[in-house]
Amino acid sequence: MKPWIELARESAPDGEELVLRRRGHEYLIVAGGRDLMSSEDESSSRALAELGCAHITSGQKARVLVGGLGMGYTLRAALDATAPAACVEVAEFVPAVAAWNEEFLGELAGQPLKDPRCELHIGDVRRRIVTESTTWDAILLDVDNGPSAHAHAANSALYSERGIDHAWQALKPGGVLGVWSFSDDARFTRRLEKRGFAVEMNPVPGSRKGRGKHHVIWTARRRKGS
Repeated sequence: MKPWIELARESAPDGEELVLRRRGHEYLIVAGGRDLMSSEDESSSRALAELGCAHITSGQKARVLVGGLGMGYTLRAALDATAPAACVEVAEFVPAVAAWNEEFLGELAGQPLKDPRCELHIGDVRRRIVTESTTWDAILLDVDNGPSAHAHAANSALYSERGIDHAWQALKPGGVLGVWSFSDDARFTRRLEKRGFAVEMNPVPGSRKGRGKHHVIWTARRRKGS
């Protein structure tokens, strides 16, 4: 088996060390010594946007917020799922991840950062959710490993009751909160339902390299009139 080659190493704003590696055609980002994301997770990352944007019509001037740039797959799928008049924002907590997309990873997902409909924000997606004055048709969270496994401790707030309430307030009626996870979490499902979301939990194919046979996508719709 070919060895991993280290391409870059940087610290996240919270001090967590991130490493970008490549082996053959596969890229891997490691955070704090743990695998955070692989280019082999493409199918489930794309599924987040495909499921989370399924309610958006082809002519709709939609606004979509993607939390977590990663390797660009969710962003690319969100752009593919929306009209030419749409605006797709992506908030990336770690500046190095955005830089790596520009230098090493952009071709994996067809250079989504170069799409004129894309707006990149460096910073915490929670801040965009809480402080933005307008609302979104979809909020797609591809942040960390899901509600119960975190490389960055602060990310747990996204999945708390308060974080879910902030997402509810930031969505238009009928809008959808989509959440990617490495595994299921029944407590997170209950929190979504408690807030009033109509929730579906969707198992999707996981990594082509065995990083979990299935991953999980939640789609939580804010009911119209609520």
